[in-house]
Amino acid sequence: MPRMRYFNSPLMLGFDDLEATLERVSKMTAEGYPPYNIEQSDDGRTRITLAVAGFREDDLSIERAGSQLTIYGRQSDEDGEKQFLHRGIAARQFQRSFLLADGMRVLEANLSKGLLHIDIDHPVTEDSVETIPIKSSES
Repeated sequence: MPRMRYFNSPLMLGFDDLEATLERVSKMTAEGYPPYNIEQSDDGRTRITLAVAGFREDDLSIERAGSQLTIYGRQSDEDGEKQFLHRGIAARQFQRSFLLADGMRVLEANLSKGLLHIDIDHPVTEDSVETIPIKSSES
């Protein structure tokens, strides 16, 4: 079966990356752990908040590779000596990824009260009109 192309119009130039991104997002798994919120503030900033109860700063890492922001969590095995009668607090490792638009910058990450906050800025770009000079090849 042939692959459906979203941006196959000859009038849409340079959208190959966007098409590849849409394809990658459609293949991402929708896992529910850890739960997260995404907030938009009035000043154009975005905050991703992940609920990471039980994770310490050393158990978490954040990596940006191109447009993909990935948060990793892996708790150390200090609980190996403990014998639990009931273990209801999740302690499993995780990997959560988000795709960022061009121009988005990760400002900071902060761990507080079991919540990992990642602040992202998306500077507003203003549209501009540019006149392109035309050169003659008849000289």
